Amino acid sequence: MATTDTRDRIVAAARDEFARHGIAGARVDRIAKAARTSKERVYAYFRTKEALYRHVAAAELAEAAGAIHLDPADLPSYAAQLFDYFTAHPGRHRFIAWGRLELAATGAADASGGAAGDGPSPYRNAIAAKLDRLRRAQRDGLLDATWDPVDIMALVSQIAQTWSDQTELAALAPKAAADPTPAARRAAVIRAVTALFPPHPRR
Repeated sequence: MATTDTRDRIVAAARDEFARHGIAGARVDRIAKAARTSKERVYAYFRTKEALYRHVAAAELAEAAGAIHLDPADLPSYAAQLFDYFTAHPGRHRFIAWGRLELAATGAADASGGAAGDGPSPYRNAIAAKLDRLRRAQRDGLLDATWDPVDIMALVSQIAQTWSDQTELAALAPKAAADPTPAARRAAVIRAVTALFPPHPRR
């Protein structure tokens, strides 16, 4: 039990550390201190800092998958769920963004945060699974087949995460927007995705 508790504390501390400082800026000694353990114990569980990031990334994806459900026939709803999730959990958005930015830029690891050769990327696997669902929906006539599924996923995801990505604009919105409420930003996300990919009228 004590071993499990220590591991859980390490994972929780690592999630916060990576969200604040990214992978390159994260310090294993700070993670160990926050987890009330030693650097040696951290490395006993996770052989590298990148492997630790990768482990936490897989857990983050699993949690997000439980909260966000992709219905290819109703992409505006999916975008709204993404907006809600990352608005409620800005640290999780930063955590994922750091991994994609740093590791993709260096080429030193896959997009999951794992070191090269550590195995398949959970981010890439999750995206691949969503692309497969979009293709099936296109074959079933539930989604416009003239769009490439890769473009659909890129556009919907970017629109949904606009306010999480553009922090300067998000900071100005409460004063500069005609309607300063988060509900207005959410409505704009839904409207934009609906214009591109209107929900399929199921019978």
